Amino acid sequence: MRTLAIAAVQTSPVPFDPEASWQRFATQARAVRELFPHVQLLVVPELLLMAEGPLLADAPADWMERTAETIPGPLTDRICALAAETGLWLIPGSIFERAGDGNIYNTALAVSPQGEIVARYRKVFPWQPYEQAAPGSEFVVFDMPGVGRVGLAICYDGSFPETMRQLAWLGAEVVIQPTLTTTRDREMELVCARANAWTNQLYVVNVNAADPAGVGASAVVDPEGIVRQQAGTGEEVLVDVLDLDTVTRVRRYGSAGINRPWEQLARYGEKIELPMYGGGTFRTPDWLKDADSRGL
Repeated sequence: MRTLAIAAVQTSPVPFDPEASWQRFATQARAVRELFPHVQLLVVPELLLMAEGPLLADAPADWMERTAETIPGPLTDRICALAAETGLWLIPGSIFERAGDGNIYNTALAVSPQGEIVARYRKVFPWQPYEQAAPGSEFVVFDMPGVGRVGLAICYDGSFPETMRQLAWLGAEVVIQPTLTTTRDREMELVCARANAWTNQLYVVNVNAADPAGVGASAVVDPEGIVRQQAGTGEEVLVDVLDLDTVTRVRRYGSAGINRPWEQLARYGEKIELPMYGGGTFRTPDWLKDADSRGL
């Protein structure tokens, strides 16, 4: 059995105080390690460490510019040290990345228990026109040795079906999706999380900020689109153990033992023209070819 024990911490920053927000995050990470020693991966909401205020707060106009950090840099050094200290995989929400191309990106990181940055994902679909960060241009997955492959997405990315489909195509069995939703369309995001999990037959871990920074309702959704856990609006932690062999089972036998979309795409997908993508066609991913060769 391949399992991934997660702690999805629905929390909020100390508004406009990055140092205090860091101290709060570090304390929470150490508490998770102490309380739940079996947990392997910890994730917190989008932009937590950037310490943004509530939606209608009187925020400094240049807050993104003021808080943006290089990668690597002082903040990522602290994150890496905390991962090594706790022995946890950390996905510390996302940060404003000051890149060498002159842009600022909304970037999620995955840091190993050895304190190494193993993945960097720049949000492909910023929440425009409200979010000012530049859009990224590629989807990112990373491997957890002995466990499985994990994809990264951020908040509004989940509203675009291309995101989860591409991550699944790249082999993701779990997608970790830090989120900062402050508005009443949260219900639609939960609909998307379930649909994305079901249509791509993978786990979705969507971690929103707690009140007052966000409206909460973080969720863990399984590969059949069933909500395993859903938070309220306040601060809480969703601890779960995801059975990644469930992804294999569902992709082999179908959601509810019925629907097998990846198998059908493997049969016919390369014959279907996709005009939205310039007339390209579906290409069978290597993991599906391998599964097919094993009779899965």
